Amino acid sequence: MAITAEMVKNLRDKTGAGMMDCKRALEETNGDFEMAVDVLRKKGLAVAAKRQSRIASEGIIASYVHTGGKIGVLVELNCETDFVARTDEFQQLGHDLAMQVAWSNPSFIRREELTEEILEKEREVHRQWAKNEGKPEQAIEKIVEGKMESFYSANCLIDQPFIKNGDLTIGDLVMELMGKLGEKISIGRFVRFRVGESE
Repeated sequence: MAITAEMVKNLRDKTGAGMMDCKRALEETNGDFEMAVDVLRKKGLAVAAKRQSRIASEGIIASYVHTGGKIGVLVELNCETDFVARTDEFQQLGHDLAMQVAWSNPSFIRREELTEEILEKEREVHRQWAKNEGKPEQAIEKIVEGKMESFYSANCLIDQPFIKNGDLTIGDLVMELMGKLGEKISIGRFVRFRVGESE
């Protein structure tokens, strides 16, 4: 199938990848647009993974106040250079993350922050539930691990489904932008305020 300039442009507009990368992805997938998007996404994620060891000391503080002014969020989003921090995509990610925190109220950024004490307490709750439900002994640990994934998704920002696109987690969203902008991006911290709540 002939790859036209318009096809390349459409793919570039959707993914933000370079023209030659878009052309190669379309050639590789015989012009299948969605498959080409997947090819570019996988390449971007692979490149992004290599950047994880870099230092991200620049960035922004993004904010979001929910309609009605009852919930407000501040999120620190870090990158490697001030240039990337000023890009529309980076600013948009900061806003989306603040909105996500307002909506989902996570307790942690990533699962590595959870202490073994918290994890074991949570596992024990699920073990007891499985026993009370009469689940077979050999299946209990598998059930517990499945429940733990749901626990991470509810409590860890990185593991949560993105509110604007449930097919992506927040971790996927960050990795995609890393691949697109070519820099390490990390969530530094967040704070969520709700009127009437105190620490």
